[in-house]
Amino acid sequence: MFGVLKKIYTFAGSRRKLLTRSMLAAFVGAVFTALQFIALMLTLDQIVSGAMGSLWPVIGIMVISVVGRMVCSYRSTNMETETGYFMVAEKRVHIGDRLRYIPMGYFNDHSLGNITAVVTTTLGDVENTAARCLALVIGGFLNTLALCLLLTLAEWRLGLIVIAGILCYLLVTELSQRAMSKTGPARQNAQMSLVEAVLEYVQGMSVVKSYGLEKDNNQSVNQTVEKSCDRALELERSVVPWSALRQLTVRAFSVLLVVSSLAFYTEGTLPLARCLLMLIVSFMIYGELESAGNMSDNLQMLGASMDKANTIDDTPTMDIDGQEIVPEHTDIRFENVSFSYEEHMVLDGVSFSIPEKTTTAVVGPSGGGKTTLCNLIARFWDVDSGRVTVGGRDVRDYKLDSLMRQISMVFQNVYLFNDTIENNIKFGKPDATHEQVIDAAKRACCHDFIMALPDGYDTVLGEGGGTLSGGEKQRISIARAILKDAPIIILDEATASVDPENENELQAAIDELTQNKTIIMIAHRLKTVRNADQILVLSGGKIVQRGRHEELVAQPGIYAEFIGLREEAIGWKLA
Repeated sequence: MFGVLKKIYTFAGSRRKLLTRSMLAAFVGAVFTALQFIALMLTLDQIVSGAMGSLWPVIGIMVISVVGRMVCSYRSTNMETETGYFMVAEKRVHIGDRLRYIPMGYFNDHSLGNITAVVTTTLGDVENTAARCLALVIGGFLNTLALCLLLTLAEWRLGLIVIAGILCYLLVTELSQRAMSKTGPARQNAQMSLVEAVLEYVQGMSVVKSYGLEKDNNQSVNQTVEKSCDRALELERSVVPWSALRQLTVRAFSVLLVVSSLAFYTEGTLPLARCLLMLIVSFMIYGELESAGNMSDNLQMLGASMDKANTIDDTPTMDIDGQEIVPEHTDIRFENVSFSYEEHMVLDGVSFSIPEKTTTAVVGPSGGGKTTLCNLIARFWDVDSGRVTVGGRDVRDYKLDSLMRQISMVFQNVYLFNDTIENNIKFGKPDATHEQVIDAAKRACCHDFIMALPDGYDTVLGEGGGTLSGGEKQRISIARAILKDAPIIILDEATASVDPENENELQAAIDELTQNKTIIMIAHRLKTVRNADQILVLSGGKIVQRGRHEELVAQPGIYAEFIGLREEAIGWKLA
């Protein structure tokens, strides 16, 4: 139990001091609560002695106790709440920042549902209960301890019995925590599987409907829901016996306190007023301790949640020893580069160079390694062997932010955020002015259709930019890249799926983007590759041809076949 409490305290990060103050306020509140027993003791002394004096001291102590407890409870609750929300907010930001520096392979092994579950359900558990759980558990023990010390001063023999009860209760609680540690992680994993299954079901709804699989697919989600329910019930069932044992422990020591008080009074070693006080206290002394113990049942679940959230820190980043580098030129070189996804070799000893401010087109059959080659330049992955250089420096020498300032990427599948159009364009340069955004949009040939929207640049796009056509989304992504104004442009089949209505404007936007830049593009369209300064033909992880269009089209090989197929497709007509 104490290991989990320490874990919560560590998880609090920069909010540890606030959490400490919260627990201190809870302890001071416990001291104010204990003052009520002093007032009770004074009252009983006067009643038993038959000499009723002034009640003002008793009333004064009660007022101080109640007001002090209210103030401390108010302060403690506020600080607990602030700690819980802010420490989880900082953790979510930390996870978001760290994901930027993690190899893309991580996202292949950890699905969207898994990551979503961590930053929502998992951290939601921590956000809502961790700080309060820590404060209540420790506060409950401290409150009981404060009362125990007070009773020990009043009657040390009975105080020792109360202390023994606290120690036995802590022992039972610790044993229950160890037993629950086996079911807590299983319940957490089931929750994450549930989030993953629901996300997959919703995202794949179009496929489910098109194949008439609504019923079958829904059964899979239902099974996951039932599994999550079963794991939650297992956790609760594992709690019940230990909860009963804890209650039995406090009841047994409460009875022992009553019996001992009566025995000492019968012997004549305990005054009647003290005996009555102990009889009353026996029903109240362990109340805060029971609340703390019941709250401690959540500790193992919280521990599993925090462990899951912390797994992101166990993933190595690619930005450990990078430097802030501003290259003097932007030529790109691959020097005997090999790369594989686990056992699958994608690039095998690839070497080539791209001079500054030239255009290089990469063509070849699907699965040949074209996208991987571009991703290695941006250091989405690190090479297995060889090296990739930008401006004569290995990309691994750069801090990742420093490297990415040199590169703009335009993908075939554009993702736009659920935000305004202006903020989506500003993603390339967050501090840009509105005038700079408009200028970039005009150069990307998207200003006119933006202004035709109801709120212009303040129009909020749906998630993924679903309210726009493919060509419109593509031009906004180009405006984003124009605004960033990086010296290296990577185009990953940026015009592959554009409708004819948008093709001319999109090509004009690309022409504007690529002026005086070092360009590497993956392309299948003849007009796109024809004017490249060099063409690399990639097949089976190797460069099998290189040169200009005129040279390669005259050679037998993949490129000539590629051009022949494209020209044949262009010449097709409907009869």
